[in-house]
Amino acid sequence: MVHQTMSTKTKPAPNASKKIIHMRFLSLGLMMSAIVGLLSCSLPIRVASPPVQTLPMPTSSPAAAPTPSIASQAPVGISRSKWVAANWTDLPQWSNDSLPQAWGVLLRNCERPIAAWISLCPDVRRLSIADETQQRQFLMDQFQPYRIENLDGESVGLLTAYYEPVMEASRIQRPGFDVPLYKAPTAALEAKRRGASWFTRQEIDTLPQAQLALKGTEIAWLSDPVDALILHIQGSGRLRINEKDESVRTIRVAFAASNEQAYQSVGRWLLDKNETKDASWPGIKAWIARNPNRVQEMLWSNPRFIFFKEEEISDSAQGPKGAQGVSLTAGRSIAVDPLSIPYSTLVWLSSDGPTQKLNRLVAAQDTGSAITGAVRADFYMGTGQQAGELAGRTRQQLRMWALWPR
Repeated sequence: MVHQTMSTKTKPAPNASKKIIHMRFLSLGLMMSAIVGLLSCSLPIRVASPPVQTLPMPTSSPAAAPTPSIASQAPVGISRSKWVAANWTDLPQWSNDSLPQAWGVLLRNCERPIAAWISLCPDVRRLSIADETQQRQFLMDQFQPYRIENLDGESVGLLTAYYEPVMEASRIQRPGFDVPLYKAPTAALEAKRRGASWFTRQEIDTLPQAQLALKGTEIAWLSDPVDALILHIQGSGRLRINEKDESVRTIRVAFAASNEQAYQSVGRWLLDKNETKDASWPGIKAWIARNPNRVQEMLWSNPRFIFFKEEEISDSAQGPKGAQGVSLTAGRSIAVDPLSIPYSTLVWLSSDGPTQKLNRLVAAQDTGSAITGAVRADFYMGTGQQAGELAGRTRQQLRMWALWPR
């Protein structure tokens, strides 16, 4: 989901100011939490405990904390971060996380394993029905922890969160549904191949040549331009879509491409223009209520525009696919800067903030245009309204340890 992942990221576009005046602010309040994540806690995964199978016990004690091995090597090609070998005792509350809950994210890694993982995947699958003691010992035996730092040695960074919204949509343009979601037009893909950007968001809405290039690429139509921006920010979402024959089904729209313009936060735009001192979703909602005729201006402040592809949902419990190519797991997948942390890397995430306290095992399985730097992660909350509310409130300090195969 290149959450843009997202990372955000036909006739001329509808006049947003007319639409916003009639917005249902209660509905917007529930959705605007996603925008706060741009200034850029966990939904607990509640699953039944797997049956326990008795497996040969490791010879070393689970309480052991091996010192960094000189044979351990961090991955090559990491240009935006430093990896400093650490002890298991450095990881806050390492022994307290529920590994049976976390094990699914390791299994996801083995669906598309990188070279460093291939030899581990048979044991990962075998241990999916093991007890927690055996799972923890496997990780301690097979992985080396590294403290993630930026290039100047700072080890404290920023955690934000994202989610998969669920929205009402129509397959065809009709009264009340006239905000299009587009497939990637040929012209935009050709510009990307040349290493160039395509039209900005404002130009897409206003220039006849942009509208001509997009004609016939509409996937679906939404009722609200702010809802469309939220989908662009999150990188994917589910649509309860009213089809041409009036039947209703749920589909997923996933990130396909972008216009290759730089992402800009609408919350940051409001702050920089001194339009608000509160860029949380209540603050942005309050600004919209005071300035319904300026909403289009706010939307255009983010030039990045996302194009989507339609996907069937075979399993409603699975999240969208991240940049690694595997389905995201709520509360266990993060988006990272791949030049700091490679996809599939297991990460011990430690974050203590006003929204929640997190000390848990996660996997780097996605990225986003706003997710850059070493100690930086976007935490995937899950699907729907509650996940969106939690994601919108998450902005707190972060420390990270990469667990890399020995």
